[in-house]
Amino acid sequence: MVESADIRALCLSYGLDAVYAFGSRGTELAAFLRGESTLDPANAADFDLGVLPQIGRVVDVQGRVHLTQALEDLFSGARVDLVVLSEARPYLALDVVSGELICCPDPIREAEYQLFVLRRAGDLAFFERERRRMVLAGIAP
Repeated sequence: MVESADIRALCLSYGLDAVYAFGSRGTELAAFLRGESTLDPANAADFDLGVLPQIGRVVDVQGRVHLTQALEDLFSGARVDLVVLSEARPYLALDVVSGELICCPDPIREAEYQLFVLRRAGDLAFFERERRRMVLAGIAP
């Protein structure tokens, strides 16, 4: 059984300030980690997890592979899709921070980063709406 302490230890060993669960199984995973429910073994969907590295910490390809493997091992081999927030596009980052915060060794850094993501998405909202309008109208590639 995975416990919050296991995720916290993983955060500390990989230099992460926050881990989020988002997507179709985000709420399920957060409830499981809080001890409120079990994971649905019939659900074959992967876990979408977003991580916020500590300031100055770069998650290279090898680090990403090791972190993903460690998370998959923690969740008994369930597939994990990993998003590194410092590299994510604005609206993907918004999806991540709008999900479930499942581990947060540095709550001040997490709050500041969440405000940064919200502000950046707000600044780009006009352009995103226009891009979507053009895609739907068949104007954009």
